[in-house]
Amino acid sequence: MPSLSPAVADALARGDAARFCQTILPAVSRTFALGIKVLPGALGQAVLDAYLLCRIADTVEDAPGIDPAVKAALFDDFLAAFGDDDALRRFTAGVQDLPGELAHRTLTCNAPLVFAHFAALPAGTRAVVQRWVGEMAVGMRKFVLLYPNGIRIQTVEEYKEYCYYVAGTVGYMLTDLWHEHSPSIGARRYAILRERCRAFAEALQTVNILKDVAVDAEQENSVYVPEELLVAHGSSQSRILAPELLAHNREALTQLIKLAWHDLEEALVYLLDIPRRAVSIRLFCILPLLLAYATLRDLVQSTAMLRPGGSVKISRREVKSLLMTGSMLVMSNAGVRWLVQRVRQRSFELAIA
Repeated sequence: MPSLSPAVADALARGDAARFCQTILPAVSRTFALGIKVLPGALGQAVLDAYLLCRIADTVEDAPGIDPAVKAALFDDFLAAFGDDDALRRFTAGVQDLPGELAHRTLTCNAPLVFAHFAALPAGTRAVVQRWVGEMAVGMRKFVLLYPNGIRIQTVEEYKEYCYYVAGTVGYMLTDLWHEHSPSIGARRYAILRERCRAFAEALQTVNILKDVAVDAEQENSVYVPEELLVAHGSSQSRILAPELLAHNREALTQLIKLAWHDLEEALVYLLDIPRRAVSIRLFCILPLLLAYATLRDLVQSTAMLRPGGSVKISRREVKSLLMTGSMLVMSNAGVRWLVQRVRQRSFELAIA
């Protein structure tokens, strides 16, 4: 049975909001924990709290076997909790028996600690986070009610709308926070970054959806591959993991794979447009981008994500190699371009002891 880390358990016992947020983060996302660690001061705290708030909303959305009306009420209380202690108490009471992974449930059941940590941020920063987390939660609520028996995206346009709510909002939020907290990202640079910030976040989302088709269908009863794409290739969402339709289902992913490549190229431009003086922000952005390129590279050659229990994962050695090399090259646009091109071609694994 999985258990809480001693650090998380200690933070809970002490009611230490800051320590709880810092120690629960690696349990719910190793990749973002690495990136958030490099962000300084209030910016780092803002992105930490924003990520945890988004993860809480996501845990509600993904919880299997919960009546959609109950989820909608939880989203209402979550949205109101930014300014209403009674709503926060109702939300906290309502999620105590929510199913899901231990770390995600622990985070969600202790939402008051996250809100307490969030309350210490500057007012302007809180406003940015609340706006975009709220937009995300509104979208999740919409799709939960639209598909009461499990999310079943019907069209490519609907897929793009869903990705806006669950990922594009994060791209806008991060870029607004960069502008607020980084002196090197003034009005002109901010406007440039805003042109591609949605693609940056949605690229990562599409890669995650593609690599976890089977996981989402089996564990969360959600199918994000649009029905219209599957039907066009002689299949359907109800048969997305059928062994006899493996080739058809793989072909149905082609358009989403093309969308992911396109958005990743936009995401690369986004990264390169971040001023070199904003080195911590560049470091935050480069690892998830490199991991997405590597995952999509392998995914193009794989059918694992369409087999029961399957997923596409790159090796731990490649993750470490990309973290190390990306950190060394992040200040050089030419170096970043070279690394991305190299990762697109084949696995990037250094001889790491």
